[in-house]
Amino acid sequence: MKIAIEAQRIFRPNKHGMDFVVLETVRELQRIDKENEYFIFVSPGPDHCLRETDNVHIIEVQCPTYPLWEQWALPRAVNKIKPDLLHCTSNTAPLRTQVPLVLTLHDIIFLENRQNSSKSLYQNMGWHYRRLVVPRILPKCRKIITVSHFECNRIRETLHLPEDKIMAIYNGFSNHFKPLDNIKSVTQKYISTTGYLFFLGNTDPKKNTPRTLKAYHLYLQHSQEKRPLLIADLKPEYVDDILKETGLEDIRPYLHLPGYIPNTDLPFLYNGAFAFLYTSLRESFGIPLLEAMACGTPVITSNTSSMPEVGGEGAILADPTDEQSIANQLLLLERDKEFYQKQSAYGLVRSKHFSWEHTAHELLKLYQSIIKSK
Repeated sequence: MKIAIEAQRIFRPNKHGMDFVVLETVRELQRIDKENEYFIFVSPGPDHCLRETDNVHIIEVQCPTYPLWEQWALPRAVNKIKPDLLHCTSNTAPLRTQVPLVLTLHDIIFLENRQNSSKSLYQNMGWHYRRLVVPRILPKCRKIITVSHFECNRIRETLHLPEDKIMAIYNGFSNHFKPLDNIKSVTQKYISTTGYLFFLGNTDPKKNTPRTLKAYHLYLQHSQEKRPLLIADLKPEYVDDILKETGLEDIRPYLHLPGYIPNTDLPFLYNGAFAFLYTSLRESFGIPLLEAMACGTPVITSNTSSMPEVGGEGAILADPTDEQSIANQLLLLERDKEFYQKQSAYGLVRSKHFSWEHTAHELLKLYQSIIKSK
């Protein structure tokens, strides 16, 4: 089989969720499958994080913008290879392609009502682009993949898809997320103490940053420890604007805002954290939830969308729209040592249910079934 995989952004230095999903999946396919031939289409970038092997070829395709890259440059490059199928991995795909198409549709948040618009121009443009492209490409897909059963049901019902048109394949997490010793050499680059609270921020409204900061404010009012909060991936000026708008400037001395944190440093920061806050309003899967669990760090997550599914029956769930609910769970972890230890042990066990190896095997079975049915 000749399999083409779109992985446009994996060579960029500041990778995010979907970039790591395709990168780790391709690495695992590269490890387990020595028979089929793979063509990985990427945009040029400085981080050459994937290496060619005998049956895995990297094809760099240059184009100035994401839409032009996907709609014009990618189909031209794929047609030269003439693969048996093209797998587009990041929600959208070319409107015109001559090969069977598989699409990973991580979510349909872009079709849902937004409580607030993002302050990021890039995110707003992406939202509009997906709304334009996705409804037009779905009828052309041989198969649609999503990343949780929650999202699978939501997409099927919202878009009125046949049951056999879409399937769920879980994400995994990388093996370097595990309990670690000697973490201070890394954590001290970002925060001087251990035992802090950790939150992965984002300008996307679904990440629920304002309410999470309000919950932290409530926590500080009742905590004996008053642990600092490390917030990744948000600029100080963005957080300062939120604090001003919500009247929470008094918590600013407790916040540490280093900006983007490389993925290689995250395991150390999870290990150094007392607890991890994953309090999104809406997630289709939630890889950071698993990453923290795999490091033995208790996680407070939301009782909405896919997070109870991924977190499992023993997860600490809070109402993400209720700041007091989040604060109460933080205080419970801090005050009940036995509960804290149980949550740490639970996360280590729960995370073992997910792996990129399983993801790759499921994907390979899907590729084979589509090509055999041609």
